[in-house]
This record gives sequence, structure tokens and C-alpha cells, in this order.
Amino acid sequence: MPYIKTQDGTDIFYKDWGDKSAQPIVFSHGWPLSSDDWDGQMLYFLQQGYRVIAHDRRGHGRSSQTSVGHDMDHYADDLAALTEHLDLQKAVHIGHSTGGGEIARYIGRHGNKRVAKAVLISAVPPLMARTPANPNGVPMEVLDGIRSAVAANRAQFFKDFPSPFYGFNRPGAKVSEGLSLKWWQQGMMGSIQAHYEGIKAFSETDFTQDLQKIEVPTLVMHGDDDQVVPIDISSVLTAKLVKNATLKVYPGYPHGMCATNGDVINPDLLAFIKA
Repeated sequence: MPYIKTQDGTDIFYKDWGDKSAQPIVFSHGWPLSSDDWDGQMLYFLQQGYRVIAHDRRGHGRSSQTSVGHDMDHYADDLAALTEHLDLQKAVHIGHSTGGGEIARYIGRHGNKRVAKAVLISAVPPLMARTPANPNGVPMEVLDGIRSAVAANRAQFFKDFPSPFYGFNRPGAKVSEGLSLKWWQQGMMGSIQAHYEGIKAFSETDFTQDLQKIEVPTLVMHGDDDQVVPIDISSVLTAKLVKNATLKVYPGYPHGMCATNGDVINPDLLAFIKA
């Protein structure tokens, strides 16, 4: 299995499929998952002739369960190390949830030069947590509750969380037990320390300045029934901060809409990439 070793010795697992001369699409996954969360997109875009790349964030999936660096700066630098190792040019970066924050911080720290376009899906920027300057954010007691649940019984929390994540708790929802099991499996592959400390990373990082540094065409996608990252405190604001952003709202779609509604999301992504 392919890995790169970062400057601090962390081994980052990645997938790299398709013709190496094709335009690369780089996928950044959400908390607490892995590159496997992009199965539906990786296969779709591979079949469309693209080179598709996805990595497991440090402490997640098959990457090293390191005890350090569970913060957005390290996440972004790991992504930069991967793009440099593969010498990716004119890449389309697609990030879901925490992965959207990773992309914003990556461009904020490393610039736009290797990036052709960006897509932020159900993403956490600009700032998820409630603060005096962000009074409509998610209350800290809610985030502390997630921390406590992860610490007390991560396996049970990861069994329960896919329901709101995919909107399976909504009346009339088409529940997929397999999708919930896949979510649980991805989560349990990672390190509890990475997951615990990652909560602070995705919720308390302010991406405002990073978003303002994005110069490439950017698609901001969000379901208006997202129970994990509410659209009004995230994508609605992000679309105003990114110079060349287009906001696309999906009525009734959940946080995990790439999996539940890939038949709609994938063609929309393709149209944006081809435009």
C-alpha cells in the first residue's frame, strides 16, 4: 500500500488511481473517517477518465496513529506533502466536512499554485464553534458532549452517529444499515486520541483568512437539512468570503449527502470540474 512519510515521521496512506497524465482530483475526508468514505466519488471519476487521489488523515484509517499534530496546520501540511510528492498540477481539491477545512487551510498556508478548482461540501468553515465573535456557532457544551461521548464509549457513539449524519433519523428516510456499518468501521480504524483532539481542530479553527486567500473557482455545496454542520453558520458564510465561490444548496439533503445522494452530487461535481 502506498504511503508518504511527512517531516515529523508520520506515515500517510493514500490511494492514487487512474492515468497519471489525467487531471488529478484530490479528496479530503471528514471526521473521524478515512479515504474509504470517498468510494462513490473515486470510482465515478475514475470511470470518467480522471486521476483520483485520496489519503487517510494522520491518526485516521491506515495512516500512523501518531501522538502529535492533530490540528489543522498539520492536516494541511500533510496534504501539501502529498501533492508535492506526487507533483500534482492543476488539481481539483474536494473536501467534505473537516476535509473542507483542510483544503481551506492548505490553500491558506501553501497557496493556489497547484490548485485548479476547489469544492467544499458540507464543510466546517469559516468557524463552527460559538464564540463572542461567532454568536450563532455550535455551543461549546455540544462539542464537549461529543468529546465526552468519544472518550466514554467511542464504539457506541460511532454506532449512533451515522443516523443524524446521513439523515436516517428523519421520517420516511431510506435507512442503509451497510452505510452505517461502513461509517463505524472507518471510525474504529483510527486512533481515539486523533479523534478526540480532532474535535477541537474542526470546530475551533477559524478559517476566515484562509477562505479569503482562495483565488480559484470554488463550489460550495451543502444540504439544508444538515444536522451536523448547520448550513447557516458554515457554507452560507463561506460563499461570501471566497472570491470566486458559487453556493449550491440541496433541499432536504443531510451532512453525508455524497453517500446518500451521490446520483445527484457526482454529476454536479463533474459539471463544475468540466466548466
